[in-house]
Amino acid sequence: MNVSTLENQRVKLSLLDLNNYKHLLDIAKQPHLVYYSPSKIDTPEDLKTYVKTAIDDYKHKTAIPFIIFDKQTNSYAGCTRFGLINWKNKVLHIGWTWIGTQFHGSGLNKHMKFLMLQYAFETLEFDKVEFRVDERNIKSRKAVEKLGAKLEGILRKDTLMLDGFKRNTCCYGILKEEWNDIKNGVFDGF
Repeated sequence: MNVSTLENQRVKLSLLDLNNYKHLLDIAKQPHLVYYSPSKIDTPEDLKTYVKTAIDDYKHKTAIPFIIFDKQTNSYAGCTRFGLINWKNKVLHIGWTWIGTQFHGSGLNKHMKFLMLQYAFETLEFDKVEFRVDERNIKSRKAVEKLGAKLEGILRKDTLMLDGFKRNTCCYGILKEEWNDIKNGVFDGF
């Protein structure tokens, strides 16, 4: 696991660590940024705890967390990660993604996801990439579907949210054998 940077003409994903996460403090304060997540990031202490957890998972080879730099605006935009990495079964999740509201709808997310999917399938040679999305988060569900991911099922009341609500989680997946068609269709021109 020697990845340090994934990069294209629009975005640079670098390993998230305790030296660079402070670039995200102002973004993490934006209201409702992670409304559909069981994570709390809106205070400096909460964000640091969130990052420490991601770093710990990286050390245990179960996650690869990234800080997102938008080259178009020359600014940090948020973070994302590979998580729940199962090296034996060659399955991982892409998630824990949040970007500032000023980046929503800008195409940044699509560029990030392309880099991550390409790395997962072409470099790591994994067999499957999964996405888990709160059933109520229609915007994120549509974004994942636009990437070519297929809804595989819904886990009912499986995640406890900060407000005590038990959410249903939509499970999406992309298989390695689907990647070339997705790359040539959804990401044509990248």
